[in-house]
Amino acid sequence: MSRVALVALMLLVAACAARRPAPVVDRTPQDRQPVETPAPEPPPVEKPTPTHVVKRGETLVGIALQYGLDYRELAAWNNITNPNVLAVGQVLVVAAPAGAKPLAANVTTPLMGAGPPIEARPLANTPNTKVEPRGQKVPYTDRAMAQLNAGETGAALPTTPETTQIQPAEPPPVREPEKPAGTDREEVDWMWPVKGKVLAPFSEASKGVDLSGRKGGAVVAAASGRVVYAGSGLRGYGKLVIIKHNNTWLSAYAHNDNIVVKEQQDVRKGQKIAEMGQTDADQVKLHFEVRREGKPVDPAKILPAM
Repeated sequence: MSRVALVALMLLVAACAARRPAPVVDRTPQDRQPVETPAPEPPPVEKPTPTHVVKRGETLVGIALQYGLDYRELAAWNNITNPNVLAVGQVLVVAAPAGAKPLAANVTTPLMGAGPPIEARPLANTPNTKVEPRGQKVPYTDRAMAQLNAGETGAALPTTPETTQIQPAEPPPVREPEKPAGTDREEVDWMWPVKGKVLAPFSEASKGVDLSGRKGGAVVAAASGRVVYAGSGLRGYGKLVIIKHNNTWLSAYAHNDNIVVKEQQDVRKGQKIAEMGQTDADQVKLHFEVRREGKPVDPAKILPAM
């Protein structure tokens, strides 16, 4: 083969090699993993405020007892200035609205010795007080001359008796008023308010039990707490006492002849609160109710055996 033919063959091979198709490169964007964004939390659902529609014959005290409340709280939540005036169909809020402050108890007489503390003040002539010399003009006497000469010579002068500094007595410690027992806890230490026989057991209709006794006999608090009602404003109950033991439990004492406690007074378990009678009743008896969050509970199931 000639040299020219060899060169031509090499050029032909090079031309064929140049005509090969270019490699295909996949340039489509690759699928990216989706970024999971947390779903937004739903806004808190506000619970509807419970309400009560006033019916004919109802009183504020009775409605408060039905829901386990102090009638003063009920009046404050609903801007009621006269608790004795309710309108049929009036809608009452029976739960504390947002921002409502608890009612303060009545101001009691301050304890003896609980006044402001006595402030300590520096006495006039303390031992460390520096006294500057000062000139004095005194009439001439032999004693004055002797004292002057003794001072110049450094002789000891007769000293006056030291005065005893009486420290002011410390005031007695201020005692904080005790909280009514049972208001900060759920459990209640119960006892029976009288030692009579059961005249009528608990039922859904009566909402309590009827206990026998003699007229004028002592009715005591079944547990410690605070008197939230003392009066005769609830029809069918006569002279009534209601004690709130904590945010859950109430007890009611009806048909009394005489009430010996006042509203907002703290009482102890076993303390006399009334005298037995038959107001709004056909015989001398005590109608006794225990309510949990306003709902009547059979006292025989939670009180100790009689």
